[in-house]
Amino acid sequence: MPANALTYKRSFSRASRLAAALLPVLLVGAQWLTDVVLPGNLLFEVPVVQQYEWLERRWAYFYLHILTFLPVLLLSFDRNVHYYKKWGALFPAIIVVAAIFIGWDVFFTAQGVWGFNERYLAGWHLLGLPVEEWLFFFTVPFACAFIYECLNFYVKPDLLGRAEKVLTPMMGFGFFLVGLLHWGQLYTSTTFLLTGGFTLYHWRFLDVPYRSRFYLSYLVALIPFLIVNGVLTGGYTEQPVVVYNPEEYLGIRITSVPLDDAVYGFLMMFGVITLFEKWRA
Repeated sequence: MPANALTYKRSFSRASRLAAALLPVLLVGAQWLTDVVLPGNLLFEVPVVQQYEWLERRWAYFYLHILTFLPVLLLSFDRNVHYYKKWGALFPAIIVVAAIFIGWDVFFTAQGVWGFNERYLAGWHLLGLPVEEWLFFFTVPFACAFIYECLNFYVKPDLLGRAEKVLTPMMGFGFFLVGLLHWGQLYTSTTFLLTGGFTLYHWRFLDVPYRSRFYLSYLVALIPFLIVNGVLTGGYTEQPVVVYNPEEYLGIRITSVPLDDAVYGFLMMFGVITLFEKWRA
């Protein structure tokens, strides 16, 4: 191939990557600038699975972090997975993704897309977020990445390897379409557009072997995720800890957990695992 043709091809590839990365971000930016959120419109009435009296206390959100983080920390030093040896790449990945999601969280809280029930909080806040919400972006990825590493060690067959080639573009286009169709619902459009865009970028530009392994780990992690998030969203308490504006999300709940939360968690963990795999290589 002539040198000028090769240079053009590389330039076109870089431009394509940049456009693919920027498109969902620009769409979300337009949504954030134009959407008007009804203030104070937070929904406290949610489906209840089973109420537990021991959760009806201040610090309930903080206790969830202890239950999420401590068992994983204790298991990090086992002789097989050696999770503690992965922290050098994992912690920077968690911090980078947390910075993005915390900024998102600060904006949505200020706009009234969601809020927090002081009844279950310690009372310490930073940038409008309770300290427990800050911890969410560290303890949950720490626990989910542990599941990912355990499955990589104990489940040798790549169970979703063949399906991944179809799943990734289907999910990417599906997420993106939902985000466009629900333009005007700030949580739904933001979450689905960014998740769809990131998934499609992964499929088109990143030739990596771990996507199917990540999908399996996320399916497994959904079980504890739905339990913990079920507590936060009011499935096991008298009132929700995290309260949502019903005008700004899909309105579909898995028990008490908005479906949007599962996609939000998928994007967060996909970002963490992507950087983790890149930096430990």
